[in-house]
Amino acid sequence: MKITDNLSIKDSEIDLQAIRASGPGGQKVNKTASAVQLFFDIKTSSLPQIYKERLLNLNDQRITRNGLIVIRAEKSRSQAKNKKEAFNKLQQLIQKATVEPEPRKPTRPSRSSRQRRLAEKARKSRIKEMRKPVDQE
Repeated sequence: MKITDNLSIKDSEIDLQAIRASGPGGQKVNKTASAVQLFFDIKTSSLPQIYKERLLNLNDQRITRNGLIVIRAEKSRSQAKNKKEAFNKLQQLIQKATVEPEPRKPTRPSRSSRQRRLAEKARKSRIKEMRKPVDQE
């Protein structure tokens, strides 16, 4: 399976399983397994180590703690279309990991934002000062 121009993974690393789709379906609903579940183990894959680390660090609910990607496709009634959709989802997920994140540039707050923050602090302080009980002397 081709991910990018210079990156591909073997089909043997991808495990597909046909399952019954949820939802309404009619007379054939309990006979056909048209939904597809795709399993891809990140740790044992042939991906470069940097991409494995980026995939494992992604905050995606389809990636388990053990490093297994589980993708479920059941939009279509056709198993072939669902299989294609699952492959596309996996391809997009791995492509997301191939993009190098931009390094964070440390910034400082502007002078006007510091002044606004301090003015707001002073205003809140005055409001809270007015809540105190009045001294009778």
